[in-house]
Amino acid sequence: MASVRTTRRRLGACAATVLAVTVGAGVLASPGAVAAPAAATGGVGASAADEAKLPVGAEIVSTGDTGYLTSRKDESGNAVLEWHKYADGSVMPINTGTVGHDSNSDTVVTSDGGSTVWLRDMNSGDSWSTFFELASVFKPGAKLVGVVGQNLFVSVPTTGEYRELWQLAKVNGVNQKTKLTSRPYGVDYKVVASSGHDLLVLGSNRVFSGPTYRTEYWKALTNVNNGSIIDWGGAESVGPWTQDSTGAYTAGYKAWTEYTAKGTELVVAAPGTRKTFTMDSSLSSAVIAGVAGNTLLYGIPGKAEGEALSPLYARGITTVDAAPYKLLEHFSSVAHAPDGSLLVRGATAEADGLFRITDGGSGRPGVTLVSDTGRSRAIAVSESKVPAAVNLEKPGSTVPMEWTLSRANATVDLKLTHAATGRTLTKRLSQPVSDSRFAFVWDGVLDGMSAPNGAYSWQITATPADGVGGAATASGNFEVSRQANPHDFNDNGSTDVLARDASGVLWRDDLFDWPTGGRIATAKRTRIGGGWQVYNQIEAAGNLAGTPTGDLVARDTSGVLWLYLGQGDGTFASRTKVGAGWQVYSKIAGGSDLTGDGRPDLLATDTSGVLWLYKGTGSASAPFATRTRVGGGWQIYNQITAVGDIAGGAAGDLVARDASGVLWLYQGNGTGNFTSRVRIGGGWNAFSHLVGAGDATGDGRPDLVAYGPNGTYVYQSTGSATAPFTRQATTLYAGEGTRFNNVS
Repeated sequence: MASVRTTRRRLGACAATVLAVTVGAGVLASPGAVAAPAAATGGVGASAADEAKLPVGAEIVSTGDTGYLTSRKDESGNAVLEWHKYADGSVMPINTGTVGHDSNSDTVVTSDGGSTVWLRDMNSGDSWSTFFELASVFKPGAKLVGVVGQNLFVSVPTTGEYRELWQLAKVNGVNQKTKLTSRPYGVDYKVVASSGHDLLVLGSNRVFSGPTYRTEYWKALTNVNNGSIIDWGGAESVGPWTQDSTGAYTAGYKAWTEYTAKGTELVVAAPGTRKTFTMDSSLSSAVIAGVAGNTLLYGIPGKAEGEALSPLYARGITTVDAAPYKLLEHFSSVAHAPDGSLLVRGATAEADGLFRITDGGSGRPGVTLVSDTGRSRAIAVSESKVPAAVNLEKPGSTVPMEWTLSRANATVDLKLTHAATGRTLTKRLSQPVSDSRFAFVWDGVLDGMSAPNGAYSWQITATPADGVGGAATASGNFEVSRQANPHDFNDNGSTDVLARDASGVLWRDDLFDWPTGGRIATAKRTRIGGGWQVYNQIEAAGNLAGTPTGDLVARDTSGVLWLYLGQGDGTFASRTKVGAGWQVYSKIAGGSDLTGDGRPDLLATDTSGVLWLYKGTGSASAPFATRTRVGGGWQIYNQITAVGDIAGGAAGDLVARDASGVLWLYQGNGTGNFTSRVRIGGGWNAFSHLVGAGDATGDGRPDLVAYGPNGTYVYQSTGSATAPFTRQATTLYAGEGTRFNNVS
């Protein structure tokens, strides 16, 4: 029988509640037709429903589409039954009876614990009500064994130990009685669940064989609309059950409790299948709270003084050997809604109140707080550990971050934002690393490439995983720094390589500045823009104007040299004119400090083979000083490349390739000139472009990128003047050896 007695000892009352049926009779509302109110939070602008709190001592009895019935004790120990409306949170006392019954509808069913039963339809504005004296309608000893909507199911004694099961309702003011069984001997009945208009009945009767008898246990279905007769002889056999047995009935499953020599067993059946879950001794008094989708819900209800609290457990039905898990920390009563969801009075680690449990589909059941008692503890961020200064110069550097919450069952959403560009990184931390500590180790990558230098903000939003309470936030700042790289255009310390395709579009490839598996990987390619076909030479020139990032120069077909200042985000400012007459030079090389003053310089060879030095000034309006002659004879080289200090000398160095493909090293002497050349090796005519690429490998020395139709390689500098390079594979321009006509 589905009931809650408002006595001091709640365990017995709570256990009775979960024996209830699952849906009401009559026309059923569509699932979700009336939504349960959200968790009560109070605060400015809160509605009456939001402000309503569940009394601490209240237990759930029954629920329909428009509200729910609770039972509690007042200060004098008297029973208080109350109807709570979902729409506005209002509470109406129910002054009939002391025991409530789960009707699975908007009909409130109460009794005096004995023969008198009251019914009231709360969905009709409380305009319809009736009552029954079971002893008068039937005979003394009649007892209520189930409720479905406005239909009562009554076990009626006849003669001796014979009993019959009857359905009782009021139709147009007239009692309508329907006998559902004949009179088996020693019978007992219990309605344990319903779905739609069908209800699941457990029964037992005695079968004599001479002077002895045996007890047969069975289950059967009947319907509130047609009053179909229950033929216990044709019913399905089950194991022993008692009046403490519980059950559930949904579109997919029938479930009930049996008590065998093995112990308490929870049985779940579907067409053609049957699963049995045997409880251990600690759960020998477990009851079935219900079935949500493909999940069985069970546990020991109640919170009696001196007794340990028992969780509400959930266990997958369709999953083989599915392990049980806690859905609530504990529970004390359950009611079943017409849409198949359950209302459960219980608690999580953070909240105490009334929870709605719904079908979670292929996942775990949904748990939503409907009304709390005011004892819930909001989630909070109690500690944040994020370094204020982050140095990502060392290859493979990471940034550990950690936050401690007031509770563990939460998700943490992290957002890192680079102040200068607004680029963000978001990450969801769904599980704590231990206890309630959530951690994230940042690899220094943002938007697919090494994160730029500068100020960052971080913010976390911690959201309760069970939906109890609001989210909590915490925020802070940190600074990222790396050493400057002359071939870096977005201020992240890693090498960028520029390439122009045949259509005149200029592209920037950002490299990760640490080898992985002996290979230099590309991070991200970005389109800078079109129209660059007007230039016959484009050269990365290093930091010409004193900003942290590199600049470039480009010479047009009329011989005018233009300066593009890097803006630190991978783009360039509008061009400014450096000067005309640069058509006299056949080759231009930039990006290396040749004079030892800390500023990059520019080299150019004229058509007669003289090499000229343009010393950098640090001024954007006049970036180069008057040229000085370095020396003649450079017409033997078809490419010159300023590579920086690759051999540990006084200043930047130069490599030059002759017509036979031999590459020569010229070490800078710090005065704008070079020491005697050193032969590096032959075969370099396989490449169409050689680029001084800054430190591409993260070892503190500048490197060389070689691009050609047969592949692209990074030549890592060794610091040796006699053997200055070792070759590294790279994903840069893989399969694109003929796509670009200018690489710098």
